[in-house]
Amino acid sequence: MKTIYNQLHTAEILNRIENLSPNSEPQWGTMNVAQMLAHCSSFQDIAMGNSFPPRDWIGKLIGRFVKPIVYNDKPAPHNMSTLPTIRIADDRDFETEKERLKQKILTFQSNGPEKCSDHPHPFFGKLTPEQWGKGIYKHLDHHLRQFGV
Repeated sequence: MKTIYNQLHTAEILNRIENLSPNSEPQWGTMNVAQMLAHCSSFQDIAMGNSFPPRDWIGKLIGRFVKPIVYNDKPAPHNMSTLPTIRIADDRDFETEKERLKQKILTFQSNGPEKCSDHPHPFFGKLTPEQWGKGIYKHLDHHLRQFGV
């Protein structure tokens, strides 16, 4: 399974982000491309320990049981629900959000597993740094597929 800690996998993700444009249209979902980039940045903040959303009650109940859905090579299902704290609904600037996300990805990757958050994921609960690395890759891959890159 791919991980954002691997430099080749990070380069692939960054290249795909470069292939987005302000006019990229989603194949599913409701976010536009700038909102998606901001959403992915917000998710990076959680993994980096810069944001600490509370555990969702449904996550506390079933999060650990559905965690295996994330940690396999299958693409994430379309139209999955998102954490309310990182749902982006306001207008965003495409170039600003694109650069912000790229910098966060590079920072996370270069910091390595040692600097990964040990705060529980709001839905899945406790994650190892390895799980965060795989989860971040899969989350980014999901949203880049959403926009056809």
